[in-house]
Amino acid sequence: MATQSRENFDFEEQRVRIVRAIEEVENLSAESRKFNAEQLKLMAEEAKLRRDTAFLPLIATAALLGAGAAIAKLFFP
Repeated sequence: MATQSRENFDFEEQRVRIVRAIEEVENLSAESRKFNAEQLKLMAEEAKLRRDTAFLPLIATAALLGAGAAIAKLFFP
């Protein structure tokens, strides 16, 4: 009985399944690292946009003051 079940058990098939499973895990790990890198990139971009949005009113105010000063100098020398 024991010899018959051992003969039916295909070691090569099991080895191939294990190799495929390992390759699949490696592919999934690489994909996960790629998604993590993309997430970090998007988080950095979000932080930059928040920072830029905070300074936007200051920049607009400075531009308007500069334009007003230029117009005043043009008409009132």
